Amino acid sequence: MLFAIICHDKKAHGHVRMENRPAHLDYLKGYADKAYAVGPLLSDDGEAMIGSLLILDLEDKVAAEAFAANDPYNQAGLFDSVTIAPWKKVLPAD
Repeated sequence: MLFAIICHDKKAHGHVRMENRPAHLDYLKGYADKAYAVGPLLSDDGEAMIGSLLILDLEDKVAAEAFAANDPYNQAGLFDSVTIAPWKKVLPAD
């Protein structure tokens, strides 16, 4: 099942994101076969990373919660909020 994991960074925590980015990217590599779409949320001007959006094909919500809990960004205290919801692709049609 596809899950959207939407994470918003704490204000003024860009340094935490950058310090933990290599570990975060290594962590994501372990889920490459489950990734539908993965990338940062950007500020309105497109200059700063302010969060993350991940759409992953995972077994269930428990697996999605475990993924989010073990993300090095989350463990470093980067996120102000994490929302996990089942997601359905509508377009483009396959």
